[in-house]
Amino acid sequence: MNPTGHAAIYLDHVCAETPVSLRTCAPGELGVVISRYYKVNHYDWVAIPLIPYLYAVEDRSDIPLAATAQLETDLRDAYRRRHLREIVPDEADGSTPEGDWIQMVGSSYDRKIYGFQVRTTAAQDAELITAYNEGHNRSHFNLLFQNCADFSRKLLNLYFPKAVHRNILADGGITTPKQIAKSFVKYARKHDELDLTTFVIPQVPGDIPRSTRVNGVAESLVKSKKYLVPLAFLHPELTAGIVAAYLGSGRFEPPKETHVFRIEDVEAAREAEISGELSAGSR
Repeated sequence: MNPTGHAAIYLDHVCAETPVSLRTCAPGELGVVISRYYKVNHYDWVAIPLIPYLYAVEDRSDIPLAATAQLETDLRDAYRRRHLREIVPDEADGSTPEGDWIQMVGSSYDRKIYGFQVRTTAAQDAELITAYNEGHNRSHFNLLFQNCADFSRKLLNLYFPKAVHRNILADGGITTPKQIAKSFVKYARKHDELDLTTFVIPQVPGDIPRSTRVNGVAESLVKSKKYLVPLAFLHPELTAGIVAAYLGSGRFEPPKETHVFRIEDVEAAREAEISGELSAGSR
């Protein structure tokens, strides 16, 4: 009913000791994607290495050029059986379990992803690792007030206090992925030292249905005739308020000029870091 999408955080210098514990990355590692998921063995958050999160494989050379729904299912389950059985166990008969765990692996088969990237420090990363490893990682998921976007909001505010907030008018107080992006971009543009950049990760080609744009709460109503027309007929004043809220504070579009995110670029950056550390150590 409300196509708000999904929010997750990619940390390129934080890695997963296990899917539910964090550590500093070793040289050459690419980091993790961390988010809140619904009903994954009662955990509040799970951290998945970058390549498996995007493509459900462990090596860049295994990423398929195109994917079918069956290939997506097979790759996801193969990764689950190798690495996630402790938190996503088999069914009693040994078959693949159903559930939202599938959002943790192979995300790029289902959706086009926009990213907003800033610089962090090693001290900030260390603070996050300590806070999340020592915290109570038990699920309290709630669609309205403890969803995946709320998780991202709190994580970003740990790095950058008061950077991200809900939109009471345009989203009715519900935190949405679009509002996370909007408020974070606004904050980052006021802090040049964060070096804000944007990127896009295309949806993998294939016969899997193409993803659609994400909206905020008021935006979904304004752009959906099947909801807007009956609402305008029954409650014209309320409808006018929703439209005004969207036009006033609910609009946000990703930049048109943005680079395509490539795994090989991240790997090259890690190699450059290692070379720089070795060079500094030899002087």
